[in-house]
Amino acid sequence: MAKDYKKLAKEIVKNVGGESNVNSLVHCATRLRFKLKDKSKANKDVIENLDGVVTVVESGGQYQVVIGNAVADVYQAIGEVSNIKLDASNEEDNDGDKKAGFLSVAIDTISSIFAPMLSVLCGAGVLKGILMICTTAGWLTETSGTYIILYAAADSVFNFLPMILAFTAAKKFKANQFVAVTVAGALIYPTIATTISSGTNISFLGIPVVLMSYTSTVIPIILAVYVLAKLEKFLNKVLPEAVKTFITPTVCLAIITPLTFLVIGPIGTYLGQFLGTLYSTIYNFNPIIAGLIIGAFWQVFVIFGIHWGFVPVAINNIAMYGRDTMLAILGPSNLAQAGASLGVFLKTKDPKVKTIAGSAAVTGLFGITEPSIYGVTLKYKKPFIISCISGAIAGAIVAFSGASAGGIVILGLLTIPAFMGKGFTLFVIACAIAYFLSAIGTYLFGYSDDMLNNKESVKAANNTTDDLEVVSPLNGELVKLSEVSDKAFASEALGKGIAVIPSEGKLYSPVDGTIAVAFPTGHALGLTTEIGAEILIHIGFDTVSLDGKYFDVKVKAGEEVKKGDLLVEFDIDKIKAEGFDITTPILITNSDSFNTIKIAEVNSVKVGEQIIFLMK
Repeated sequence: MAKDYKKLAKEIVKNVGGESNVNSLVHCATRLRFKLKDKSKANKDVIENLDGVVTVVESGGQYQVVIGNAVADVYQAIGEVSNIKLDASNEEDNDGDKKAGFLSVAIDTISSIFAPMLSVLCGAGVLKGILMICTTAGWLTETSGTYIILYAAADSVFNFLPMILAFTAAKKFKANQFVAVTVAGALIYPTIATTISSGTNISFLGIPVVLMSYTSTVIPIILAVYVLAKLEKFLNKVLPEAVKTFITPTVCLAIITPLTFLVIGPIGTYLGQFLGTLYSTIYNFNPIIAGLIIGAFWQVFVIFGIHWGFVPVAINNIAMYGRDTMLAILGPSNLAQAGASLGVFLKTKDPKVKTIAGSAAVTGLFGITEPSIYGVTLKYKKPFIISCISGAIAGAIVAFSGASAGGIVILGLLTIPAFMGKGFTLFVIACAIAYFLSAIGTYLFGYSDDMLNNKESVKAANNTTDDLEVVSPLNGELVKLSEVSDKAFASEALGKGIAVIPSEGKLYSPVDGTIAVAFPTGHALGLTTEIGAEILIHIGFDTVSLDGKYFDVKVKAGEEVKKGDLLVEFDIDKIKAEGFDITTPILITNSDSFNTIKIAEVNSVKVGEQIIFLMK
């Protein structure tokens, strides 16, 4: 690999709290999606500053590290440098879900089931679009062997969709994947399909069966696998170890398959039809308004991770109608993000901004918008607003045209063929409008290097030098960092600094700055200063396990503080009684950014006395 992905992987694993803090890990097109046992152990600031990381997003019950195009390489590297099981989840994951809200659980469940299969769905959609171009241009006929074979490759993923969903749903719900796929196979078994097409009435143990086609369906098999997981878990608890290997799958197949045909399947099918009808009703009521809303807010949905909730609707639409208009409407918003990044790229003279914006502008053309969103448009705000407005205008045009997607695809230059059909010409025009309107609008109104210069002016006004005096936040005894009991701190791997053994349970701000991180457990705080110093104060060792007991945090993240402001109160005696070392390190976590770091001599110290001096 051209880049050292293993080094990046090690840093990410370390700063999400170590592999022992990871319940599960999957990835999508641009993000590593962690399920963590304790999010307070993750160091968001450190991860975001790693070379190769775009940003960190906490959404849908997941700790998402946005990488960009190299996400698959980093994902594989994590598997090589750690014992984290890729694509696996542990029992603790369920406990985390119980603590999370319903929306977080729902989004996490949907993304876990659909994310692994999106690449093949996109590939199949693009192949269908190419075949449509070939038949329209007269290069192929629908009766030719070439077309028949390639169409079978493109359509099989949709025809046998229940079997693919059974596999991913079983992984999420912790059911036997082979039993789940077998149940799905029964739903689309040739004899069943023949019986349905002939209109023959059948019954199971005298109970009439409502026969309906489950080819390309989404909801019935997911519900069936969920019930399968519950039954399987019960059987594995009550059956003797010697027979559960073959008795459990036997009982599951004998119960879940007929139960799906009798109850689960019809309920799931009617629910899917309801979702499809609901979307069609909204769309048909006023397509232009629907296009404006979806086009304007789609990238906002992406930021919060709730865009996953729309994936089943799109798949369901394709299963019911053969095409989906929603994917066409939201598609131009991707190009609007790319256009905004292009506008910043053309306008800025700052080398760093130009590099980031240029890269984001290119990846956005291929449907990967996270680098644009987190690296450029959200950062400067106005470009994001302009891109949303451009996406809204283009979305309204697409909705008016009636354009639709023939498969589940993320719009980019390579996937445009998937939108061939009704309204295609106007769809392409709308995509161009989204891209160029966003680029021009951003260039003219959305960005200026003054945004950077203003920040530097503020810094210059408040700081005549690049020196910083860090004072003691505690009363107590100074201890060399190398002498503390925790090796991570003693080795200075987290940064240079000093430690205090406090004599009083009050922690004050050692600098004028901003609270970057305020852990709700109260055991640690991060501050940043105007000259860019990043300071970490960690009250005691392993005190995070107290889960906030004996700590009273007085500030919150984002709050401006002055030197000497009270930040945390804590009960030293009770913390010690629990068996914890109360020694408190004060670290400069970005020590490499300073040419000079002077540490005070070991001695008793009072709040407000200098303990560290920094110079750039």
